Amino acid sequence: MNRFTPFLCLFLLCAFAPALFAQRPVWTPAEANAWYARQPWLAGSNYAPYNAINQLEMWQAETFDPSTIDKELGWARGLGFNTMRVFLHDKLWVQDPEGFLKRLETFLTLCQKHDIRPMLVLFDSVWDPHPQPGRQRDPKPGLHNSGWVQGPGAAILADSSKYPLLESYVKGVVGHYRDDTRILAWDVWNEPDNTNESSYGSRELKNKLELVRGLLPQVFAWARSENPAQPLTCGIWKGDWSSTEKLTPIEQIQVAESDVISFHSYDGPQEFEKRVKWLQAYNRPLLCTEYMARGNNSTFKGIMPVAKKYNVAAYNWGFVAGKSNTIYPWDSWKKPYASEPAVWFHDIFRPSGKPYRADEVALIRQLTGVGQKAKAGAK
Repeated sequence: MNRFTPFLCLFLLCAFAPALFAQRPVWTPAEANAWYARQPWLAGSNYAPYNAINQLEMWQAETFDPSTIDKELGWARGLGFNTMRVFLHDKLWVQDPEGFLKRLETFLTLCQKHDIRPMLVLFDSVWDPHPQPGRQRDPKPGLHNSGWVQGPGAAILADSSKYPLLESYVKGVVGHYRDDTRILAWDVWNEPDNTNESSYGSRELKNKLELVRGLLPQVFAWARSENPAQPLTCGIWKGDWSSTEKLTPIEQIQVAESDVISFHSYDGPQEFEKRVKWLQAYNRPLLCTEYMARGNNSTFKGIMPVAKKYNVAAYNWGFVAGKSNTIYPWDSWKKPYASEPAVWFHDIFRPSGKPYRADEVALIRQLTGVGQKAKAGAK
């Protein structure tokens, strides 16, 4: 090594350190709106294949099913859907990072085949707080979402010494795909402040909200440190959003750290529109990442036209009826249903591909414009 080498190394470090260590800031409203202006009106579903009871069964090597995913994404494209919201899980990374990324690559290739750009969800605070890799349990008959699991689970959430595993997962996945145009956006944590009182409440950590409040900013920072070209978001889902002051501390983190604002609404069209108007105050793109609960007056007919009117992205919950059991309402946790309900709560298709309601499918196709495109192509 000659005497100039240390000086050269120092020069290169000074020159390239900003690029190596800089973490991109939250997008400005102008940057976020410029990104959104390049998108079509976004419409899709929250998606897991009919034969997966949860995120783990969807993605693990033994049960990953590309042929079913390919077929079902074809049905989605037939509706004119151009995006789907899809849940990942930290245990998939810990279990087999290389294999998980390989399967995720297969999924993204199938999405691209069908002109669908997914929103990928990194963490989820809803349903069973004790996820276990490996063979997943069978669905409990008549019980809504009887096998969906949280990530991180309670054991990791309660043990900060395990947080480097979560950091490795977030940085590994986001970093691998940070410039991939096949991915629409990253939803860093689904309903982080959900304590599942009506289902698993007795099995939740007593200080869950305190722990989430401390971890959520770190998750945003880990994801943002990889400088993703895609926006980050984390949807608010309950309470009064009419002013920032009325948001809870966790909701304030969700909104402040999000490049684009996402939210959930399972109420009727008037309530949906009211919440849209509340959130317009942030002057950022709005994405409704969960809606549609027929028994709760949240329907395609009521919500989709309002979402399109305000250019709000619309992801309904549920696509193909299957192991998730989401045709059954939330109240099935009080008393499981003995047979298929007369009115499905969620979902659009039966496993055969037959629509639950043909009129809903026709409406969706009309609003997404796929019907008009087909007619134009026939001329």
